[in-house]
Amino acid sequence: MHGAADPWNDPKYADVKWTVYRDRAYDLQPFYDKHPGGSWLLNLAIGRDCTALIESYHLRPEVSDARFRGLPKLDGFPVDSVPKSPRPNDSPLYNAIRDRVRTELFGDDHKYSGGRFAHRTGGDAAAATIVGTAAVAWTLYAKCGAVAGVLPAIATGAFLGLAGAWIGLTIQHCGNHGAMSPKVWVNNALGMTDDLIGGSSLMWRYHHQVSHHIHCNDNALDQDVHTAMPLLRFDARQPKKWFHKYQHLYLFLAFPLMQLAFQVGDIQGLLTRDCEGAKLHGATNLELATVVLGKIAHFSLLLAPAFMGASAAAVAAGVAAFTAVQGMVLACTFAVSHNVAEAKIPEDTGGEAWERDWGVQQVVTSADWGDKIGNFFTGGLNLQVEHHLFPAVCFVHYPAIRKIVREEAAKAGVPYSEYRTLPGVFAEFMKFVKDMGTAEQIGDIAEPASPNRTMCPLGFVSKEPAPAAA
Repeated sequence: MHGAADPWNDPKYADVKWTVYRDRAYDLQPFYDKHPGGSWLLNLAIGRDCTALIESYHLRPEVSDARFRGLPKLDGFPVDSVPKSPRPNDSPLYNAIRDRVRTELFGDDHKYSGGRFAHRTGGDAAAATIVGTAAVAWTLYAKCGAVAGVLPAIATGAFLGLAGAWIGLTIQHCGNHGAMSPKVWVNNALGMTDDLIGGSSLMWRYHHQVSHHIHCNDNALDQDVHTAMPLLRFDARQPKKWFHKYQHLYLFLAFPLMQLAFQVGDIQGLLTRDCEGAKLHGATNLELATVVLGKIAHFSLLLAPAFMGASAAAVAAGVAAFTAVQGMVLACTFAVSHNVAEAKIPEDTGGEAWERDWGVQQVVTSADWGDKIGNFFTGGLNLQVEHHLFPAVCFVHYPAIRKIVREEAAKAGVPYSEYRTLPGVFAEFMKFVKDMGTAEQIGDIAEPASPNRTMCPLGFVSKEPAPAAA
């Protein structure tokens, strides 16, 4: 946007909590005390086009539309300077799925009826189980394992790593989406468990929600596509290095190291106010402070055995076991759902990001596996399609939503990928990793052919007949 006005550095807007929604600029300040999801989620909208964030987070779009109509409009704001966001409410597929989810699952006298926040309830028992397991794991590690010697430290450190991964997959993930509870403080508290296990809840909210969720598997805008580069290559649109042909062999050594890379990335993001994929435009001083305080808390918990009489060797072994196991479980679980052949669209998916059918993009760039058991242990990340369509819905509801998504995708002729088990999808993931190690680099194709761009603009065949040629 050469020569365009710069609202990020214009003194006129320096103290304005501005956002852009559907080509109009608004001041969000009057809504801060009223937002049911709390200020931390609303901060994600500051300084950017928030259309996809808002529309993908609300089961009732008429409610968010009404809120914007009541906000102060910023006349004369250089809207064209702000990169445009996709528009979920313009997706016929997404609207059809969302309407059925609202009426069949969360409407009056239906399965999960119980008020307008019913979609954020149901996870209390799971949260208590996960937090309890983590507390037991840390107690064994700190007071028994490391103190007893190197081998017990490795065993209890590995158990703590499993517990940490369970937190990372479930309550921190769902909490940072504002989906574990109708209560803001509960979601914030559970979200900050990410800091306790070594991540950063602040950096996660921006990187994961602003970049990955809005632009899933977009080669330019989804930074999860780039996170593992140059060590691992998960997309044929990326440059190929000579060592990538061995990546299926060294993958399991690389995954634990990625957790250490995130530690460095969190500090870099704090200093630059720029995490991978998203500027921290709306982050408050309190949120920024959680990065430092979280690191202090995390390493205090990990190094606690050193103050209880454990040897340096035992502590080092326990920390290494924790890091390796947690990193491996998290990386493998997150990676499989978006890195199988059918979830990778080899061409640019339908033009500019804001022009695409957002609902179709979410369905075709993810793959599901398993069912209710996998849902419990992964916080719904096994049902990745449903999670991407409904990030603000508690994961316990995803199995019921899955039936609706599958049916509506079939009606629209949109591919819906699913595997019966984790081993099944993991085998395909490993095959994909090996293939990407040798695949020649391809370019993006801006406009793939499609017989029905209205419903399915990504090059897939719809069941509706193509329009006759003029």
